This record gives sequence, C-alpha cells and structure tokens, in this order.
Amino acid sequence: MKTIKLFYILPLALLISFGCEQQVITLEPPPTVENPPPSGGAGTTDLTKFVAIGNSFVAGMQGQALFNDGQANSLAKIMATQFAFAGGSATFNQPDINSVNGFNPISSNIGAGVILGRLVLFDPDGTTGPRTAAPYPAKFPGAPAVTCPSAVSATPALPAPYNTSDLPGAYTGNKAALNNFSVPLIYLAQTLTPATGGPASLANPAYSPFYARFASSPSADGVTGSRIITDAKAAAGSFYLIWLGFDDVLLYAATGAANTGPGVPAGTYPMTSSAAFTGQLAVAMNDPTIGLLTGTTFKAVIGNIPKFTDLPYFYTVPWNTITLDAATATTLTGSLAANYNGFLDQMVANSIITASERDKRKLTYVAGKNGVLLTDETLTDLSPYMAGPAAALLPYARARQATSTDLVPLAAGSILGTCNAGNPQAVFGVSFPVSDQYILTATETTEILTRTAEFNTAISNLVTANSSRLALADVNKAYSDFVTAKAAVANGVTITPSFAPPTGAFSEDGLHPNARGNAFTANIFIDAINSKFGATIPKADLSKYVGTGLPINP
Repeated sequence: MKTIKLFYILPLALLISFGCEQQVITLEPPPTVENPPPSGGAGTTDLTKFVAIGNSFVAGMQGQALFNDGQANSLAKIMATQFAFAGGSATFNQPDINSVNGFNPISSNIGAGVILGRLVLFDPDGTTGPRTAAPYPAKFPGAPAVTCPSAVSATPALPAPYNTSDLPGAYTGNKAALNNFSVPLIYLAQTLTPATGGPASLANPAYSPFYARFASSPSADGVTGSRIITDAKAAAGSFYLIWLGFDDVLLYAATGAANTGPGVPAGTYPMTSSAAFTGQLAVAMNDPTIGLLTGTTFKAVIGNIPKFTDLPYFYTVPWNTITLDAATATTLTGSLAANYNGFLDQMVANSIITASERDKRKLTYVAGKNGVLLTDETLTDLSPYMAGPAAALLPYARARQATSTDLVPLAAGSILGTCNAGNPQAVFGVSFPVSDQYILTATETTEILTRTAEFNTAISNLVTANSSRLALADVNKAYSDFVTAKAAVANGVTITPSFAPPTGAFSEDGLHPNARGNAFTANIFIDAINSKFGATIPKADLSKYVGTGLPINP
C-alpha cells in the first residue's frame, strides 16, 4: 500500500511595512505544553483485572469483519485504556485475529472457496480490493438507474469487501491470560454451549470459528469442551463488562426479518423469543455451576440493547430512493402498472382480495421519487390466479411499493437498479420486486422493537436483583438521543450517526461503530460506572480515535 504524506505549509514569518522600512517579525512557535495524563479513581470498584464478554460490538468488529485495527480499537480495549488511569491494569489481552483485512463471515462462502475481508468505501491504493477510488460509491445512496447498462454491474452500490482475506487461524497467544471473551455474531445461547467451540459442521449451527480459535477446550463433539461463559468466568476478573443479546434481534433485523439472505441458508438468523432470552440470561448470570455471578464477588457494568432503527444500516437508504424521469414514469404507468392494477381489480371483483388490499398494492409511478417495488409476505399470494395471459405477473404475486413506514436495509443497495437475469425490463426495485430480505415492513419493525424492549426489561430486572454488583449502561437511550440530535460533540470532535466520512461514528457496514464510535460508546459505559460506583474514571478522548476514512486517490 502506498504511503500518502500530507504537508501543511504554515506562515513562519510576517512581513510588515512601515513607510520605506521593512521589518521582519519572526513568529516563534508556542512552547510545547505537555498535558498530564488524566487520572481518576475506581470508587467502590476494583479495576485491577478487567474482563469483557459480549458479541461483535465488544470484540471490535467493524466493516462486517474482525481485523487488526478493529480489535485494537474495540470497545473493551478503549474501556481498558481508560481504566488504567483509575487503577486498572495497563495490560488487556485480546485473541488477536492477526489479519489486516480480517474475516468477513457474512460475505464469505467458505464452501465455495470465497474468503472476503472487511468492507471498504474506498480503494486504499487503487490496486488492492475491488473498489475504484471515488468521493462516494457511485450509486449510493442516490437513485438507481431504471435500465441496466453493462456499467451497472461494475459500479459498486455499497461498501464492498476486500477480495483477499484470511480465515481466522488458531490463537497463538496465552489463552489463560485473555481479558476479552467477546465473539462476533453470537446469540446469548451460544455463550452457554460447548457446541460453539465445535465441531465445524452444518449439523452444528452453534459453531463459531471466532470462538473455536481461542476456546480453552475446543469441543470435538459439541457436548464436551469449554463454553464462552465459563472461559470468561475462569479469567477471574475483578470487574466485568457484559454486553450480550444484541445479535438475538439484530441479525434477524439485518436480513429483513426473513431469517435468510444472500448466501445465507434459511433459518440461520432467527429472532430469540422473550422467554428463551430471559431463561438464558438467568443461566448466564446465576446458574449454580456456570453462572458468572455464582461464587464470585466482582462488580460489573452491563449494557442494554439499542433499537436497531438507531443504526444507519436501516435508515441510510430512503424508502423512496427510486427516482424516475417523466418519460420513464409514463412508460411504466402505461405498461406494468396498467396490467398489474387491472389484474388487482379483477381479484377484487372475484372476492379474492379486498378493495383495501388492492389499494395498498396498486402501483403508481411519477416523475421524481418513487417507493421501492418490493415483496410483502403479509399480502395475499395471488400466484394461483396468475395463469394464462396473467402468467407474466407471477413475480408480482405479493408485490407493492414501499411507503414511509417501510425500512430499506443497506444491503438492498447491492441489488436496487440492477436487472433480474440481465433483463433491462426487470429492474429490481423499479419494475421487478426485491425479495423479503431487502425490506422491513412496519409490522416487522414493530415486532423487533417490541422484542428488544422485552429483552431490555429482562436485563433491567437482572440489574435490579443484583443492584450492589451491577451497573446498567443505558445504551438504548444514549443511541436514540444521538440519532435524534443528529450529531454529538466531544473533545472538539463532531460525530454523526452515519458511516459517511469524516464525521460518521459507524463503520462501513452501518451496524458496528468505528474506532471513534467505540470511544463514544465506551463513555456511555464509563458514565454508568462512575454514577453507580462513585468512580471517577476519565472518559475517552474522541480526538484520539479515527472515524471512517476519506478516499485516497491512487
């Protein structure tokens, strides 16, 4: 990778003229002032050994992958850095991934031999990765084209993964000295079962290649072996960060509540039931054998679960991102809309659907912004009636256009404006509906938010029942306030709830914070610790952490 050097030219002298006489006044640089390191106190906590357990957000996942820089600036690592100013250890060991580009478990297809790394907005040097350096990805977040020229497929619509990456190899460090037991993309249940450590097979959906690499006793049979929860407990920390349960709703939401996705087998990402989550949380904390709180005296801060709608992955692409010119709108109105809407009228006349459903489904195209054409699984399946002359309407068996109550996940940007099977008359989102995993209806959004609130009630009840040992970090409220305010300022640094450089606090996947966003999040937890336990841990300085990078032209 080439090195880019930035040179700042500063005025070193000022020339002032007085009549015919010139005087040169040399401006001396101000004396260097060494700011003393921050200091604080631990209050009623003991920070001498800090241990963290969580999922992607705590492990340092960014840009949909775990890689070196992400780990180095993980939420847990940043908190450990601040704890060191208040009596904590300067040592915080993580299961180093030892990969510059990391491993992208969502985009990779190990069976097909496709191993991809972190997402990037820009090609760092013009030669590595599939991106072409540009101010922004050409089709993001603007309107897709209504035709499919060859250029479309060559124009990335989203942050794209590196072509080269690495499978997570075995951790070569001292497992007994680890402090961070956070594992990307795990459900709460996976912290409780030895199966998470192996074996690696389709018959074992609990398996995590991230945990298997540093498990104290990787499981060979899925029955015996260590668990994430027991490894974290065995670390015998004096203070813990606990942030679990986010993926129990987030992965389901990220795949459009379809429980599947591109290259993702159906059933991979279900949403955990409230009863199951409450029971699993009780086991994780209070089980007589493996519970973290059983037989221990440490104090801890536990985070609740943010609303998924506060993550830019779900609000960056507008519901009405389809922008048409007048001629195209007229063509679509006289062809697709006329045929489909006429068919819907017939379905009403034959009492197959109600007039209300028909009105919800009718297509309307106008010059300017239009709702994304989508598949809504809650609508009546009209495919049994699409025979004969109506057979061409089969793709629209459950079609409608998006409204302001629908959410279009960021992943939809990879398909909007492209053609189905190369047919320029079947443009995804315009004249051909995107499938269920690329949309969240109002009903699905409400379902997920309700489940999140139920999970947070279980977490709150746990904290109340263990009030002398646990502090609650209300990340849910803090993130919502951040999104409502549209910006936050700390240490002279402005951050925004987006992944757009230079102020975005989120990484390129729109889900996980970048380093600066992790510092912002760390301060939420630190505030909770200070308030609960009378500590004076200094907050992280956001100016010392980088956000999403600006493009580098080759």
